[in-house]
Amino acid sequence: MRPVACGECGNEVLCEKFSPAHTQVQWTAEAAAVCPRIAAEADGRPSARVRSCAALRASIEAAVREGRLEVPAGA
Repeated sequence: MRPVACGECGNEVLCEKFSPAHTQVQWTAEAAAVCPRIAAEADGRPSARVRSCAALRASIEAAVREGRLEVPAGA
């Protein structure tokens, strides 16, 4: 897993790509607690129930384009 920082809030998560469409994201306790989008969407519910953060998704896609996060060959 590789660290990827959100371009909006700077929180860092761990990511791994298994295919162009399959991304595993592991939130650190700190990132889940301080991400403003996750906090706003969670609204008191466990943050694991929040489906995504558009800013983080854009940051992950940028990491793939820039070669900082690789999609396995043949995936």
